[in-house]
Amino acid sequence: MVNPKDLVKQPEKFTSGHRMCLGCSVPVAVKNIMKATENPVIVGNATGCLEVCSTIFPFTSWSVPYIHNAFENVAATMSGVETAYHVLKKAGKIPEDKDIKFICFGGDGGTYDIGLQSLSGMLERGHDIFYVCYNNEAYMNTGVQKSSATPFGADTKTDPAGKVRPGKQEFQKDLTKVVVAHNIPYACQAAVHNYNDMFAKAKKAFETKGPSFMNVLTPCVPGWGYPQSKSLEMSRLAVETCFWPLYEVENGVYKLSYDPGDKKLPIIDWLRPQKRFSHLFKPGNEALLKKIQDNVDSEWAKIKKLCGV
Repeated sequence: MVNPKDLVKQPEKFTSGHRMCLGCSVPVAVKNIMKATENPVIVGNATGCLEVCSTIFPFTSWSVPYIHNAFENVAATMSGVETAYHVLKKAGKIPEDKDIKFICFGGDGGTYDIGLQSLSGMLERGHDIFYVCYNNEAYMNTGVQKSSATPFGADTKTDPAGKVRPGKQEFQKDLTKVVVAHNIPYACQAAVHNYNDMFAKAKKAFETKGPSFMNVLTPCVPGWGYPQSKSLEMSRLAVETCFWPLYEVENGVYKLSYDPGDKKLPIIDWLRPQKRFSHLFKPGNEALLKKIQDNVDSEWAKIKKLCGV
């Protein structure tokens, strides 16, 4: 269990004063993840909400070395930075005992889609980098266009709910399993409301030798359509309905982090508060809600089986 009082003494690596939306959960995740190491850190950030809102010239919310990248290449750039670090160590220009950590932040657009190729290369080459996908399930920075992380049935600007199509008709990509298939030492899923779980996983990821990956669910007020005070509640409901399972994979071994058991909530408890799913509750869409519930139950059963539960 993490005692927050022990962490407030740490210098802030990501400070207040950014321009993220009121109620945005991304800064909560970033601040807490960055506190999971006391080592020097170099940050790479793909284009997206976090980059645009934390580095508006001439201001920055980052108090550590920071590199802004295009959407597609943060993993490639940080691979080069991490390699240069080892070369400089070998040349004696960086003390051998100086342990610098490297972390990438990318949204689901820059990770699931545009940046998947460079992420895959980083993982396959085995770079000692911690990659965090802050997953708000769409291209929120550019107006709520769908991504491959967008759930089935969601209303987005590029796949709107209407008379012909009731929102997105594909289920979201399971990126965490795609990452695990690269046979890396550590990968996990976290959710922004569960501070202790997220912090413990971030600490483990920072301390892992080789590539590590966290897919953290970060609800979005304007993109999902809920009151700005409810971000942590939306995160909690995603976990309690088992839409977003919390688990980790160490050297190929799956471990479940949380199981609601008999208290598992129906998926409608997570869908109903979100404006992007409001059309699903109109008469005639009962089959769509059942399809979503069946998919959640099926995927949850698969995860439990992988975790040996």
